[in-house]
Amino acid sequence: MPRVLLIEDDPSIREGVGLGLRRRGHEVSTAETGEAGLALLGGFRPELVLLDLMLPGMNGVQVCHRIRETSEVPIIMLTARGDDFDIVIGLEAGADDYIVKPARTEVIEARIRAVLRRLADPSGVRPEVEHHGELTIDRAGLTVARSGDRIALAPSEIKLLLHLSASPEQVFSRQQLLEYVWEHSYHADARLVDACVRRLRHKIEDPDAAPRYIQTVRGFGYRFGPVQGVRR
Repeated sequence: MPRVLLIEDDPSIREGVGLGLRRRGHEVSTAETGEAGLALLGGFRPELVLLDLMLPGMNGVQVCHRIRETSEVPIIMLTARGDDFDIVIGLEAGADDYIVKPARTEVIEARIRAVLRRLADPSGVRPEVEHHGELTIDRAGLTVARSGDRIALAPSEIKLLLHLSASPEQVFSRQQLLEYVWEHSYHADARLVDACVRRLRHKIEDPDAAPRYIQTVRGFGYRFGPVQGVRR
């Protein structure tokens, strides 16, 4: 079972979630502050981070930014109900998903499994290397490069890109993308898609031009745009 780093300042939640995950076979390390959690990253080497947004000192968004400076480890935010603005900021900072507290351990476990499945086999049945203009997508190796330079992508970002690019010009609604990438079926979670698209565009698109790869179809959703010079 994957190693989980839980960064949560509420002792009852920290102990309850930690105990529940350990009973399900996870190796769990916990921290009550963002600073302590960051200190554990190198030695513990978690396969997933559960990160509370409202932390004393360095808050969850700041911790997320710091983690993303050096690691693409999956991050699931733990949020209080009503923290909608903070959720969006956290997603923009690089989180892959979020869970509203309080949440049962089985719900947390299900989200963990869903996020980690994005790393297992997000490429479907197309194990070839594709060249879309300056963008190179290696579906088998789960790597993406732009003009030869490798791009670090979080699990949700790589799965979204692989899914869209597998069907160029096909328009996918936010709901369809939620169900495939995040395995969610809640309309309210559409901000997961929008935040992920913005992060992905920041990494693969020319910031001074209109989006070339991930295009918005107003009123419908997103598509992988037609790019000249596609090779496999």
